[in-house]
Order: sequence, then structure tokens, then C-alpha cells
Amino acid sequence: MHLLYDRDCGFCVSCVNLIRRLDSSGRVTPMAWQETGALDLFGISAEDGAAAAWALEQDGTRHRGAGAVNAALSAALGTRIPLRVYSLWGVRWLQDRAYQWVADNRHRMPGGSRTCTLD
Repeated sequence: MHLLYDRDCGFCVSCVNLIRRLDSSGRVTPMAWQETGALDLFGISAEDGAAAAWALEQDGTRHRGAGAVNAALSAALGTRIPLRVYSLWGVRWLQDRAYQWVADNRHRMPGGSRTCTLD
């Protein structure tokens, strides 16, 4: 699985480092959206890459935002439980709202900086 993130955001980098620590089997390949070819691999625009995390599964399934976080956690832990919990009634809605709040305020999060601010 590939995980797309913003390398210019300290909070995003901290989250990717956590995924790397959890991923003892090397199932997740983090890629910054700023890397050459990353946006093409995911089939998204630079605006989409800057706005949210993305996950791309081996079968081509794409996840955005909270779904991407759950997909990356699922891959890192070797279980689909995070994605199954995310699919439960109400959980997706709640996690999507929480993710958007974090994305909008990531410059205020631990490890965040002014470069994390979205226009």
C-alpha cells in the first residue's frame, strides 16, 4: 500500500513516522505528494494531494482523509479492523469530520508549523 502525505507539514510527517513504527512488516510505502510521479500514481491533482492524505491499495482502491489513515493503519497492523470500524454507521461521519478539523488546524498540532497551513 502507498500512503501519500505532505512532506512540508511537520504534523503529517510525525503521523507518517508513527505508521512506520507500527509497520514492522514494511506493508506501507509512504510517499510525499511533492515527489515526482506521486500524483500520477494516485491519479490526483496537486490541490488534492495538499488537501488530504491518500492511500492506494494493491488492488487500486483509493482512500482519502480519514479513510486513508484507516487504510494505512490496517496495512501497518496487518488487519482490516481499522477499515471495518471506519465503515460502521456513524463512525465514518465522525472520523471524516475529525479528520477535516485536524487538516484545517494541522499547523496548530504538535509538530505543525506555518508550512502546514492550507490556503
